[in-house]
Parts: sequence; structure tokens; C-alpha cells
Amino acid sequence: MIEINGVAHTFICTGDFAKARAFYGRLLPFLGLRVVADAPGVFYCVGGRTGFGIEAAKPEHTGKRFEQGTVGLHHHCWRARSREDVDRVHAMLTDIGAHIVHRPQQDNFAPGYYSVLFEDPDGTRLEVNFVPGVGLFAPGTRIGGGYADGTHNA
Repeated sequence: MIEINGVAHTFICTGDFAKARAFYGRLLPFLGLRVVADAPGVFYCVGGRTGFGIEAAKPEHTGKRFEQGTVGLHHHCWRARSREDVDRVHAMLTDIGAHIVHRPQQDNFAPGYYSVLFEDPDGTRLEVNFVPGVGLFAPGTRIGGGYADGTHNA
């Protein structure tokens, strides 16, 4: 057994590379990622101990949109350092006209889980969240914001 050291990178294919490049060209640097590749058909940024990139889909897939719930990616989530950062991302997304699935809100996926859920121009679901403290690593904590004994986190 090993213990991984985070996610090295995620790459997604886009049905409309030009629109996706414009969107991610605003979003990724705003999240603190640095552009390391920007060429025809590929855009890749690194930072926060991860990388995120897009590439143009094969020609026969140009114009197709993401369908959540089919085989493959469900959504991608970046972890923020504070609730205020989640709010700042929401404000920036609103400024650029991104499709917001839900405004910043608290959910019970982990103690104090706070996130904004949105879509890129191809409909790929993206999220930025904040979980205070150790989140699900707290002894006895499980997904849903509850403890193993059935009690709930505040």
C-alpha cells in the first residue's frame, strides 16, 4: 500500500474549445493556477498541488455537450481555503456569466461543507468547496455530516 500525495492533474475534452478556453482562461488563474501550456487545442494550468487542463475533442465530437450521469466524469471540485474564497469565486463566475447550478450554500457532505456548483460552457459540472478543520478525517465522522453513532454535526 502507498499513500498518494494529492491529484496531479485532471484533463477534460471540450466540445467547443474556443468557448472553453475563454472560460477556463478566466477561472483557472482566478483560482491561483498558473498557465503552463496554451497552444491550439490545449490549455493547462498548475497550482495548489494540482493541475487542470482542457483539450479539444476529436473532430467527430465537436459540438457535443457534457451529460452528467453518463459513464465518465460526474464533476470536478477544487478545495478553497475559506468560505469567503467560495463567495469570491461565485462573484467572479457571476461577473463572467457562468451558469450557476447553486449559489454558495452549506450542505451536509462533511462538517461545515460550503460550496458553489457551476458549469463550464460544455455543461461540465464544476465545484469549489470549503470544509473547515479536518472535515471527514475527524474521528467517527462520515459522509452526510453525521457521526458513526448516528448523531449530527452542527
